[in-house]
Amino acid sequence: MSNDPLLQPFQLKHLTLKNRIMTTSHEPAYPEDGMPKDRYRAYHVERAKAGVALTMTAGSAAVSRDSPPVFNNVLAWRDDVVGWMKKLADECHDHGCAVMIQLTHLGRRTQWNKGDWLPVVSAGPFREPSHRAFPKVIEEHEIERIIKDYADAAERMQAAGLDGVEFECYGHLMDQFMSPLTNTLDAPWGGSLENRMRFPLAVYQACRDRVGEGFLLGMRYEADEAAPGGITVDDGITIGQRFKAEGVDFVNIIRGQIHTDAALTDVIPVQGMAASPHLDFAGRMRAEVGLPTFHAARIPDVATARHAIASGKLDMVGMTRAHMADPHIVRKIIEGREDDIRPCVGATYCLDRIYQAGDALCIHNAATGRELTMPHDIPPADHARKVVIVGAGPGGLEAARVAAERGHSVVVFEAAPDPGGQVRLTAQNHRRREMIGIIDWRMAQCAARDVEFRFNTLAEAADILAEAPDVVIIATGGLPNTHILEAGNDLVVSTWDIISGDVKPGANVLLYDDAGDHSALQAAETIANTGALVEVMTPDRTFAPDVMAMNLVPYMRNLQDKDVRFTVTWRLMAAEKEGNQLKAVIGTDYSKHREERHFDQIVVNHGTLPLDDLYFELKPQSLNKGEMDQASLIDGKPQPWTGDGFELYRIGDAVAGRNTHAAIYEALRLMKEV
Repeated sequence: MSNDPLLQPFQLKHLTLKNRIMTTSHEPAYPEDGMPKDRYRAYHVERAKAGVALTMTAGSAAVSRDSPPVFNNVLAWRDDVVGWMKKLADECHDHGCAVMIQLTHLGRRTQWNKGDWLPVVSAGPFREPSHRAFPKVIEEHEIERIIKDYADAAERMQAAGLDGVEFECYGHLMDQFMSPLTNTLDAPWGGSLENRMRFPLAVYQACRDRVGEGFLLGMRYEADEAAPGGITVDDGITIGQRFKAEGVDFVNIIRGQIHTDAALTDVIPVQGMAASPHLDFAGRMRAEVGLPTFHAARIPDVATARHAIASGKLDMVGMTRAHMADPHIVRKIIEGREDDIRPCVGATYCLDRIYQAGDALCIHNAATGRELTMPHDIPPADHARKVVIVGAGPGGLEAARVAAERGHSVVVFEAAPDPGGQVRLTAQNHRRREMIGIIDWRMAQCAARDVEFRFNTLAEAADILAEAPDVVIIATGGLPNTHILEAGNDLVVSTWDIISGDVKPGANVLLYDDAGDHSALQAAETIANTGALVEVMTPDRTFAPDVMAMNLVPYMRNLQDKDVRFTVTWRLMAAEKEGNQLKAVIGTDYSKHREERHFDQIVVNHGTLPLDDLYFELKPQSLNKGEMDQASLIDGKPQPWTGDGFELYRIGDAVAGRNTHAAIYEALRLMKEV
């Protein structure tokens, strides 16, 4: 038996968990019609196969019809959920993985214009800033109904063969009762802490009466709101001790609030923020409360997880985003391959995408959430081929990695002295330096498979043809497009110029952003850090929409204490030289109005244009004339081209400006069939 603390079993009441690693409840938004169908099941089973001891599903499953999900959650109030959850539980159990589900009533943390258009209820009248609904103050008959809804949902999960249920008691209705910041009810449901705890305890007892002692019931609760007037640390200890006295089987510790983007980001930190910021606090709760203790909050690597268990801070350690990046963490630990684990880089593309685009995806593991169509382990090809790749950005490196794992001979040309492309540029920001892990991991994978790199080489057609390739991949990316004005395009600089340090920031800067991605805010930080005055302008009704909610938080924290202003719904039309200043001609899409303003520097962020000269030079000589057969790509079949010569494809920003995940996904789904 291994001496690794992470690989020791843990006895949770009657349930033996085979190791100390779990994925905590989270909702990747993969249900279909509110049910955890094949895609949802495949996602959890992939992690179960690789050895995780406990998978917590849903984040959270709704117990009542007046708790409509704000994105695609499991509907635990429906009877047909039982069959789907049983399939999931049975398959995970086949791999020795325990299964639980998180149940909740969202209370005010939803919207009235979802689902059945029912009023939002809470223990007080206060609107939650993130979801914006004004709740009605809950009445006694609603309390009684919702308690029954919880018990019904718990009974469904027991019937499905799950091992237990975790109740969400932070930010949702249970916590809206417990927190003095949100509970304005009179006794017996409001006032003292004992009264405020009455609702979660009533829910727990109703569920315990329904499912008995042989089914695990736990609380994921806010043990410290870290806010004036809210639940204190001492309150959190008292709450935990009361849970223990009532028979709760385990606790899962949360510190902080989730009612705003900023508060949520402190609970679930993103890159550039401290790793495992609440681990010591969770350890204190374990010591003070004495219940089996789970916890997850940016525990991204095996070393931190091992410390959490070895030091006695936790009984089970949650590595949830880490398992989105690499579902095979436990297997690799067991096999002594920790260096092979694909790192979570903290980009939090996964969580932010749920609200923006409807499902969670890992920024650099394109198979996550696509387990039904994309492989996490790359199978070997029937025949080895010669693959030449131009460009060592994330797309090119993914193509090289997958091709090499397929057993092909791979050569990569890169004009720069180092790999990384735009990711390397991004990583120049100290807060986002973890992004280079996307590149470093792929370089290590390529090195282990003898991929040949030729850096400082601006590849020409003759260089490619000299390799006698079977397949050529153009992954040359793009360059900033700043030629968007009626006049004065030669007077502006790009965000890349600022981020790279090639252009020194001015003192009074207009940063015009109609791309809405990280580049603008990263450049704004660079400029603002010099003490300059910065105006970030966009023609859209909101700024930086592609940065998304949680990633926006650290930018705002770094910019709002500096001389930075944000202006929406205005469009930069032209720039003119006027003495030692630049005159900006500013218009709007909403009228014919124009005005003039003066700056000493204008920076433009308008995406990229493909670097595609080499592609078009090679295209006439290629077997497929550069065509990628879309039907084959989508259906997961090899490209149909046969005959003498080489196949030519371009991917990523060499096609059109997109993002890192798009480039990696395009490379994976093409190369897995080559």
